[in-house]
Amino acid sequence: MTTPLRNRITRLIAAFAIVSAIALPSATLGADTQLDKMRAKVATFIADKMEKLGGSRIVYKVDTDALREAVTTDLRDDVYRILREGRIAFTGLAIRDGGVDVKIADAKGREQLTRKLASAAEGLPTHALTVTDAGDGSLRLAPTDAASAARLRDLVEDSIAMIEQRLKDAGVKLASVQPEGTDRIRIFLPGVMEPEHLTAIFAKKVKVGFRLIDLSMSAEQAQSGTPPAGTEVLLGFKDKLPYLVAKDSALEGGDISYAGPGFTSDTKEPIALFRFNGRGTRRFAHITAENVGKPFAIVLDDKVISAPVIREPITGGSGQIAGNLTLEEANSVAMLLRAGSLPGRLGLLDQQVVQPATKP
Repeated sequence: MTTPLRNRITRLIAAFAIVSAIALPSATLGADTQLDKMRAKVATFIADKMEKLGGSRIVYKVDTDALREAVTTDLRDDVYRILREGRIAFTGLAIRDGGVDVKIADAKGREQLTRKLASAAEGLPTHALTVTDAGDGSLRLAPTDAASAARLRDLVEDSIAMIEQRLKDAGVKLASVQPEGTDRIRIFLPGVMEPEHLTAIFAKKVKVGFRLIDLSMSAEQAQSGTPPAGTEVLLGFKDKLPYLVAKDSALEGGDISYAGPGFTSDTKEPIALFRFNGRGTRRFAHITAENVGKPFAIVLDDKVISAPVIREPITGGSGQIAGNLTLEEANSVAMLLRAGSLPGRLGLLDQQVVQPATKP
C-alpha cells in the first residue's frame, strides 16, 4: 500500500471511529476500493443522523488554477536546478500554457535533463511528464494527463484532511467530508444549523511562515515599547511567551511539499515533520547558512510554534517541530502546515441548512 493511501485510510478510520461504534473490518485495508467502502459507511451513518437531526450541507471546490500554477512553477524550478547543477547552457526557460519551455543547444544537455527528470518521476505517477523536442534545441515539458489527474486527487485528499482537522479543532465530532466528482468536496454536518460559523474557518487560508527572530532588543521590551521597524511581537503557541520576529517570512507555506506527525528516534517524543520542495530547500539552505547561531521562528496563524537556534546550515530540505507536543498537537500542527502549503483557496459553491425529516 502506498503511503498516501495508507494515510488516507488511517484518517478515515479515525473519523469513522469518532462518529460510529460499528466494528471495522480487521483485514488489512490495501486498495482504493476499500477506502471507498469505508467512506460509504461513514456517509450512510451521517445520512441517518442528518435525517434525524437535520444539519448543514456544504460543497467546496478546490482551486484547480492555483494547482496548475504550483505544478508548473515546481517543474520550472526543478528544470533550472538540474541545468544549473549540470552546468548545461540554456536560454528561454519559461512557463507557458501549462508547461515549461526551454532551449538547450547541446543534444547531450537535452538528454541529460530529460533523463534526470525521468529518474525523479520514477515511481511517482504525479511527476510523469511529456517531453516534446522541436528539433532545434527547443524542449516543451508538461505533466501528462494522468499526472495532472493524480495531482488533483492528491489536492482533494489533502484538502479533505485539512477540513477534518479544522473541524476537529473547532469541536465538531459528527461530520462526513467526502470527495464529490473530481474537484469538489461535500461536507455533511448533522445538528449544525448555522454553517456560517464553520465556513468562516475555511474562508481564511492558514498562514505559514519561517521568520528570523530579532535580537536587537528583548521581546518584553518590544512588547511594552516600540518594536524595531519591520518586526512585530507574536506569542508562543504553547508557552504563551512573546517573541520579536521579522514581519516578512523568509519562507512560506507554498515552499512545503509534505508535513505529517511523527516521533523522535530516541525519546519517541511526538513531533511534526515537514519537508520543503526544491525551491524551499535551496532557500532554507541559504538562509540557515547565513544565520548560524541565530534563532528563527516557525509561525502558524501568527502564533510561534517553535523557535529553534540554527546550529548549522540545513541543506537536506527537511525539519521537525518539537517542544513538548502531545500526539494530537503534533498532528494538528502538521496538518496546519500542510493546509498552509495547499495551492489556492477552497471555493464555496453551496451551503444549505437541512431540516430534520423525522423527530429525534
